[in-house]
Amino acid sequence: MSFFPVSNPDELLELVNEVGFLPFFKNEIEGFSLEEHTAPGFWFNDDVEGPWEWKATLSKSQKCAYGKYFDKKAGYVSLKWYPHLANYRRCGYDFDAKYDDGLVSMDEKQVMDTLLEYGPLLSFDLKKLSHCQKSFDSIMTKLQMQTYVTSANFEYRVDKHGNQYGWGVGRYAISEQWLGEETCIGQYDLDPKESFEMIIDHLIELMPYADEKKLRRFMR
Repeated sequence: MSFFPVSNPDELLELVNEVGFLPFFKNEIEGFSLEEHTAPGFWFNDDVEGPWEWKATLSKSQKCAYGKYFDKKAGYVSLKWYPHLANYRRCGYDFDAKYDDGLVSMDEKQVMDTLLEYGPLLSFDLKKLSHCQKSFDSIMTKLQMQTYVTSANFEYRVDKHGNQYGWGVGRYAISEQWLGEETCIGQYDLDPKESFEMIIDHLIELMPYADEKKLRRFMR
């Protein structure tokens, strides 16, 4: 199949649901990104809402997942496929069990505990409250890659005229609390390797031209 071009959040959600996985930016898999399927006029155009604004719309809709899921870079995952991604990336571990087995750091635990206590937080508030100043960005990337944390919104500063400006500030949440428990643990009965093979088979069916080795490396 060929990915259809998108021009608004509804079309983007339709595409995410159809393909299951959609990285935000171009990558080593040709054609496998939102960037390649959005007209140039929607990027960096103050007069038109585009991909930067759409990610806020879809994140807060809770109809798909947005976060750093692809080689430590951002993109979308449908609610249908998120359980398989979570099963594979977590190796069947809930976060607390992983911590008990010594497989996550104290800094990661502090971030998760802070989100449990306060609920979804803007990144600068989460950074301050979790006391993870130096390693915060890498911790957030790791927790998103492992599917324990997801984006809940992107919020903009507003000037005295009510106009938004600057880059959207991410608000983050524990994935189970934002996307629902079943969306996160719904495939825990499968071997994580089986979930991964299902993901790869699905993507190869969508993109038979893709180099399988590159695809496997990109999705790990």
